[in-house]
Amino acid sequence: MDAGMETGASQKNLERVISQKAMQMGNSFPCKICVIGFFCGVSITYLFLVVLSPFRSVEYGLDLQCSSRLNSQNSSWMDSFKDIKVSENLPETGGLSDDEKVKLLFSAWSVLLDEPTKDVQSEFLIGELKKSSVPHAPHLEDCRLNAEISRKFDTRGMNRSLPPWTLWGGMLGLELLWPKLSMGEEQIQFEYRTKYEGAYPPWIAGPDSENYPFTRRVQQDIWIHQHPEDCGDPNLRFLVADWERLPGFGVGAQLAGMTGLLAIAINEKRILITNYYNRADHSGCEGSLRSHWSCYFFPETSQECRDRAFDLMRSPEAWNNGIITVKENYTSKEIWAGRLPKVWGNPWNYLQPTTDINGSLLAHHRKMDRRWWRAQAIRYLMRFQTQYTCHLLNVARHTAFGLDAAKMVLGNLPAAWPKVAANRSEADIEHFVWSNHKPWIPRPLLSMHVRMGDKACEMKVVEFKHYMHLADRIRSRFPQLNNIWLSTEMQEVIDKSKTYKKWNFYYTNVSRQVGNTTMAVYEASLGRKTSTNYPLVNFIMATEADFFIGALGSTWCYLIDGMRNTGGKVMAGYLSVNKDRFW
Repeated sequence: MDAGMETGASQKNLERVISQKAMQMGNSFPCKICVIGFFCGVSITYLFLVVLSPFRSVEYGLDLQCSSRLNSQNSSWMDSFKDIKVSENLPETGGLSDDEKVKLLFSAWSVLLDEPTKDVQSEFLIGELKKSSVPHAPHLEDCRLNAEISRKFDTRGMNRSLPPWTLWGGMLGLELLWPKLSMGEEQIQFEYRTKYEGAYPPWIAGPDSENYPFTRRVQQDIWIHQHPEDCGDPNLRFLVADWERLPGFGVGAQLAGMTGLLAIAINEKRILITNYYNRADHSGCEGSLRSHWSCYFFPETSQECRDRAFDLMRSPEAWNNGIITVKENYTSKEIWAGRLPKVWGNPWNYLQPTTDINGSLLAHHRKMDRRWWRAQAIRYLMRFQTQYTCHLLNVARHTAFGLDAAKMVLGNLPAAWPKVAANRSEADIEHFVWSNHKPWIPRPLLSMHVRMGDKACEMKVVEFKHYMHLADRIRSRFPQLNNIWLSTEMQEVIDKSKTYKKWNFYYTNVSRQVGNTTMAVYEASLGRKTSTNYPLVNFIMATEADFFIGALGSTWCYLIDGMRNTGGKVMAGYLSVNKDRFW
């Protein structure tokens, strides 16, 4: 590019640096999930107290605990089972107490979970406990299978047809779609059109009344826009954009910025190609996934379109003819507050008022159109999790809920387990129908994001007791609610949570702020992998929880609310502790 273009680009870079409002949007730091310890009981050869230390995954940058039990001490517990002999000499009960069986099952799942990308090679997991004797873990997902299914749902079929988005879910839909080999290609296409016409993308949960208006239609249209039939079409144009990487931009601001770029791409009929993602530039994202969004979620477009775009970037003619643009071609105002797609009319005029402030529903937010669009864009960008992200969530759920899951499963095992193994054969309904169910978590579950610290420069921060007051309001209507998934960057919030004895709190065991350290400094102290992995886990857990409490002034809460409202959670509502900067 010539000097004039470089000067223009520099000027627009400066605009983004000066745009403090945009930078502040990023300071809303991701949720950090709660925890304090698991109490475990009794050894194998003689009785003594075994205290569980949290299951740790150094590779994935997560360390979670559950504070719903007694406080734990850091001690190794896996060694308690390394010499277990599940032999013919054991009594009919298997020689283990119920508590010991729970711990054994939990530890066996932990060993299996620690091998996320390959099968455990040994026949035995712990001592002489066979892998074949370990029952299904209801709180864990088969990450490899999920990724394979999602890839089929994210790839065009024969003759560049739409993916097999069926009226049935998961493996059942794929099984019903796969035709007999004797059928000709034309007949296959006819069968597909007649049986599945009208099916929408499978990443939307719940009925239309539980989602933002037009969500299914919009998600389908965005996918088709981003996945053209022929990426080599000379009429296609592209927008190639790095994710924001300035220190003031948190994960939330980076996501909000990319939603603006997706809006520009749709308005200009361009394919959005996301490029360098600094938060994926760490050892956990290996090979081609390093430094890219596709480490955590499926890419925003096909590999063919990505290759085509990067080929065109080497062509001066493509630049001169406007076939290629980059982020620097647009001002910060265009990215953060620019024109939104009007392809679908004005569906934001029909948003249901389900946000509660001080006991009253907020009928209208400022910038309702932007609220609706960002929810759609985030839902699309996060439509499918990669195997890496799936494993992060498995680790989080297992650490927080694994013992409870083991107790439930143990109640259905033979009394002599593990000497007598349970039947693990799967009927068709288990493989094709029930496999589509989400992993177990204790329900109802309330997610709470407490934003304090340096957020005080943007909004009035609210003390933790006000969040808990809202939690009590929910429990007065749903008395079975006892569990809170807590995320916060402040140590004082974790300390205060321990005084609420009637609640079970879960949260990530990471270093937290004391005082008003800036978010950028705090994230740097955690390291890139940890400061990215655990917020994303918190984010997803918040979107899957039954209820949500947050602050309207927080970008992070704003985005979580959007994901919930395109994920079947509109009628669950959103309780906010404030109305500052409610967009």
